[in-house]
Amino acid sequence: MDKTRWMPIMIVIIIGIVLGGLILTWGNNSTGLRHGTSGEEKEGVAIDSASAEKERNSEHEPPKGPRGGKLFTTDDFSVEVTIFEKGVPPQFRLYLYSKGRLISSTEAKVSLTLTRLGAPAQLFRFTPEGDYLIGDQEVEEPHSFDVAIIADWKGRTYRWGYSQVEARVEMSDETMKSSGIQIATAIPAIIKPILKLPGEIIFNEHTILQVVPRIPGMVTAVMGHHGQHVQKGDVLAVIESPMLADLRSQYLVAKRRLVLAQTTYEREKQLWEEKITAKQEYLTARQQWDEAKIALQLASERLHALGVSPQSGLSEKNLSRYEIRTPIPGIITAKAIVLGESVKEDTAVYTVADVSTVWAAITVYPKDLNVVKVGQEATIKATAFDLEGEGTVTYITTLIGGPTRAATARVELDNHEERWRPGMFVTAELVAEEIQVPVAVSVEAIQTLRDWSVVFGRYGNYFEARPLELGRSDGTMVEVLKGLSAGEQYAVGNSFAIKSELGKAGATHDH
Repeated sequence: MDKTRWMPIMIVIIIGIVLGGLILTWGNNSTGLRHGTSGEEKEGVAIDSASAEKERNSEHEPPKGPRGGKLFTTDDFSVEVTIFEKGVPPQFRLYLYSKGRLISSTEAKVSLTLTRLGAPAQLFRFTPEGDYLIGDQEVEEPHSFDVAIIADWKGRTYRWGYSQVEARVEMSDETMKSSGIQIATAIPAIIKPILKLPGEIIFNEHTILQVVPRIPGMVTAVMGHHGQHVQKGDVLAVIESPMLADLRSQYLVAKRRLVLAQTTYEREKQLWEEKITAKQEYLTARQQWDEAKIALQLASERLHALGVSPQSGLSEKNLSRYEIRTPIPGIITAKAIVLGESVKEDTAVYTVADVSTVWAAITVYPKDLNVVKVGQEATIKATAFDLEGEGTVTYITTLIGGPTRAATARVELDNHEERWRPGMFVTAELVAEEIQVPVAVSVEAIQTLRDWSVVFGRYGNYFEARPLELGRSDGTMVEVLKGLSAGEQYAVGNSFAIKSELGKAGATHDH
């Protein structure tokens, strides 16, 4: 009777014990699959795929190790994965532990496979260095990837995996189009690099003229003043010159003597032809006429040398009046004459500059001397306001000097409208020779993220930042030296919208 009553109770207790054991056994097996696989399981269990590993690790983030890295443990063996970048390019450093204690870096062999969006897998091998293992390659930014770890320790193989995401945004095609984002492909291109150099507008030295009186005298009138626009032949000042009066008198005397000599010659010639006078008298009269012509020509040349017409001033009472005129049109840039002073014939009383053409004096640094050539086309832009002109490099100084140790190139500009004013600061843009580059992207796609210049690569429904090392640019396309391969797609147009989404998501620099 008693046996019959206790039998069901005993059966229930036995079943409970069996079920509890099964549950404990199942839990231990599950933990082993998530965090590692022993040597006996090497052939039967493996990480099935990067996506499955990512899902498992997103649910079970590995704990932090003593050095702030990701700690992976199976049985008594642990590996801590860190990315070290203080004073060096980012590098993997691994620390080995047994039963929670740091062990020698030579006791285990570890390799790591890193997989990024749109890129082939990257295998890292490790060598001992001090108390850690160091990877054989740089861990390039961004640190967004899937990682598979294989470690051999004491005849057993351990496998772990984890994923981390950085600078990545998921965006559907519909959202992308509504945000104004377009997709372009990194391709080979012809770059026409534009060299930008500082400069200043100066006068054309070939059209600057110093005006001198060419005859001494007293200043009786001053018409030209500093900054005044003048036309060719305008009177700048008037002086009274006794020397000019003397030269004009000599001219008048020579002119009258010529008339008398000509009259005498014609009379003697007629008398000789009528056989009234001797031939000698005719020849003498002809010689005197020739001498009078020479004397008149000499007096005329003396006046011409002073810029005075022999006929001017002859009807005036004051033969000493001399008008100083500008020989070219332009602007009076300097004045050194005042009313009442006595000036010498070689005194520079005015400086006049023709501003129909001006020069842009461009600073050319030594590193750019091989780019700037005589005859090269240049675009000159004013820095203070919207003014632009085209010109040609006409000269490059052969000597390098000044505080910047730079050469100077001259670009001649048309200035008939007088828009360019000496003293204006400008920027010169010169196009260098065309260069074929293997990979280039649009300049408008470049964004700044942290301290990187990036484009956002398109991979399925994801955009992820790709830090670039950039080369030459022509303002439209820019050469990519490192960070993106030909054929990869990237965002153009409103790519700032992607950067904005990253800011909203609070993207972190996770190690």
